[in-house]
Amino acid sequence: MTAAPANDSSASLVAYLGRLAGQRVLCVGDVMEDRFIYGEVRRISPEAPVPVLRITRESRELGGAGNVVRNLVALGARVSFVSLVGDDRAGREVSELLASLSSVEPFLRVTRHRETTIKNRFFSLDGHHLLRADRETVQAISAADEDDLARTALSQIPYVDVVVLSDYAKGLFAGALAGKVIAAATAAGKPVIVDPKGVNYARYAGATLITPNRNELHEAVGVNVDTETTLVSAAQKLRVDTNVKAVLVTRSGEGMTLVAADEPVAHLPAETREVTDVTGAGDTVVAVLAVAMAAGVPMVDAARLANVAAGVVVGRHSTAVATTQDISAALMRHDLNSAEAKCADLPTAISRLAAWRRQGLKIGFTNGCFDLLHPGHISLINQARAACDKLVVGLNADASVRRLKGPARPVQNEAARAAVMASLGNVDLVVIFGEDTPQALIEAIRPDVLVKGADYARANVVGGDFVESYGGKVLLADLVPSYSTTATIAALKTQSR
Repeated sequence: MTAAPANDSSASLVAYLGRLAGQRVLCVGDVMEDRFIYGEVRRISPEAPVPVLRITRESRELGGAGNVVRNLVALGARVSFVSLVGDDRAGREVSELLASLSSVEPFLRVTRHRETTIKNRFFSLDGHHLLRADRETVQAISAADEDDLARTALSQIPYVDVVVLSDYAKGLFAGALAGKVIAAATAAGKPVIVDPKGVNYARYAGATLITPNRNELHEAVGVNVDTETTLVSAAQKLRVDTNVKAVLVTRSGEGMTLVAADEPVAHLPAETREVTDVTGAGDTVVAVLAVAMAAGVPMVDAARLANVAAGVVVGRHSTAVATTQDISAALMRHDLNSAEAKCADLPTAISRLAAWRRQGLKIGFTNGCFDLLHPGHISLINQARAACDKLVVGLNADASVRRLKGPARPVQNEAARAAVMASLGNVDLVVIFGEDTPQALIEAIRPDVLVKGADYARANVVGGDFVESYGGKVLLADLVPSYSTTATIAALKTQSR
């Protein structure tokens, strides 16, 4: 099993966000009303050993497929929404909530034969979830309702870029509705994203992507999915059995796994942050996937964006949404955290190197002061990274730079230089060393490839003989002419006179 090569550049993912606004989405699914009731708990009931909640405030939001719609709108999409509500107060409130979303065209069929689903969630004022009470109808919708919804959904397919089926197991997809929509969308060349429920995944046959969580995958396939290997195997089986192009398994605190036809498996680690409320996170994932894929974002990068968005909403209360601004901010924080994690002391570096070597990865090494980063440095780093799987950069400490370059250097201290170097996508690890040469560091790291600029003669490359003694290689990288830190500093001094 091979992990897909990650587009780890957050800048590349941020660039995709500008494409999302204006995408047209058809969403078909089980709509409901989410009610959030907050109050004070100061005593236990004398009637039973339960807390007494003195209600202080309430709020209502679109739930189920309605929450998918909210997330789509937050991303700038234009949405056609097809669903079914009861002829009741909750159904009218759902209609009002949808009417408040200017970029949504709702197609709600009203029926007297079922009630609108309501989820009542009770919380203490400190956010502690006390109880959920549901009012719902879960039997299959009538043939007349299904025919009307199918006719409406199919009429919208020519005008949208992607289709979302949001199944909350309330009866909307108990019959043939999903199959009709998938067949029509496929014939029109429109991708279909499905958030599934239940065990009968045959109803989703032919979709582009389905997004079960780990437990749903287990129930659908009927095999153990406790390990990474068994999870991937189960996802592959589900993909083949349902004739879908890809399965994205959401794994809660372990992130996501994307299993696609003819593509390497991609394991996406969870975005680590404090979890406040996981309600609706799956809706956010589906919405981001749909809009991103409609915008032409590659599926694995769409999944990465969805993963980041899920990390945003689980840090908020209730059924929250993630905007493109939220995702962009999270990606920038990720870049800063990743850069900080790349800077390591020698013992930590050696431990990481051992893990990389166990994976069969080739280790490269280069070094320098890297005081004012310029195109010559970037070229050296890029050439070094092209010669290995993981690149370690040795960075001269401030005292070392002063001894080598004079008392006026460095211009930036070692912490700043390390942060800048670690922010480069082609740098995997930065280690600061205090000696005037990197010989001791090279002997500790034992790189497979040692890289220096071509202004060095091979005989003058520090550590070259040592690296070659155990079969390693020395690479002299081509230089970019007319660039040097010393020349840059001299030019700045001339301009300031």
